Amino acid sequence: MSQEFIPAVFYRGGTSKGVFFNAKVLPRDRDAVSRMLVAALGSPDPYGRQLDGMGGGISSLSKAVIIGPSTHPDADVDYTFIQIAVDQAVADWTNNCGNLSSAVGHFAVDEGFVPATDGEVLVRIHQTNTRKLIHSRFQVRDGKAETQGDYTIAGVATPGARIRLDFLDPDGAVTGKLLPTGHAVDSIDLGADGRFEVSIVDATSLIAYVDAAAFGLTGAETPDQVEARPGAMDKLEALRRRAGVLAGLGTTPEAIGLQTPRIALVSAPAAFKALDGETFTPDQFDIATRMISMQRAHKAIPGTGGLNLGVATQIAGTIPNRLSKPANAAGEVRVANPSGLVSVGAIVRQTEGLWTADSAVLFRTARRLMQGEVAIPASNGT
Repeated sequence: MSQEFIPAVFYRGGTSKGVFFNAKVLPRDRDAVSRMLVAALGSPDPYGRQLDGMGGGISSLSKAVIIGPSTHPDADVDYTFIQIAVDQAVADWTNNCGNLSSAVGHFAVDEGFVPATDGEVLVRIHQTNTRKLIHSRFQVRDGKAETQGDYTIAGVATPGARIRLDFLDPDGAVTGKLLPTGHAVDSIDLGADGRFEVSIVDATSLIAYVDAAAFGLTGAETPDQVEARPGAMDKLEALRRRAGVLAGLGTTPEAIGLQTPRIALVSAPAAFKALDGETFTPDQFDIATRMISMQRAHKAIPGTGGLNLGVATQIAGTIPNRLSKPANAAGEVRVANPSGLVSVGAIVRQTEGLWTADSAVLFRTARRLMQGEVAIPASNGT
């Protein structure tokens, strides 16, 4: 046969979509799995559309997930995330996706990994990329994850059933340290392009923050406007790679991968119009961000990006902390992004001069969109 067919499920989780696999249907060899996933998503595509696969041409729609029995004593399932590049044959296993994390519990219940009775269920997830635990709480009806509800999130047109995600001990998910360099702010010299302040924070994911004003931006720009700013994307990529070196991910900028760290522009609240046309005033949110994912300006906000920013705003001296309004009594921060607003929560403390994040909370919705088999050209299989 010219193609092989692998059982899979297609999910929307938060503002992302991805192909989900039961670990038992995939080979053990990671390189072989990477080739299969790249082919399944339709990469590499120089046209940037992934027309010959399940991907959608942007980073938030070019993702894969593998779920298997837990290897952690305090979890029900193992969850591995793989980011697939659009225009390159790259499968990046270095980080987590907070948005697709919301669909993991649904998959676990619906596929029988976790038996559940009707009502609220807790699925304990071992996130293997970051070696962290996530608690997913959601409703079950007739033995299956409930998808119908009235909870809405920015970037998703239809409401759904609310999912609560508690990311336990989120600090040091990539580097082992909440502040990988030991500093709230570092300085990066790009030579003729100037010197920039960055805050590098590792909580659920690794992100380097830079003040949007340093690029002549207000933080109210659309993703297209960010990308159209002369020289901005090249400078942001150079900063991102140098931040990766500072964080210890590689010895040279060229050694830093496409996904980790991310880089994000942040700014104090300013009025803006979301991609759906809704307008927001500065009193409606606490901080604004325009995040870059896989070298493109994100149209919403990565789930782990929102969680990281919620933590970063509460670490004294960081760039997000300088620009954000204070969190409320529950540790909640309202984050503006191109698609609207998202609320994130975090518990952060300082002990003997060291910062620690005890937990971070995100609310999402998810829905199973399709189930069956995904076709993989035989030359990319095992």
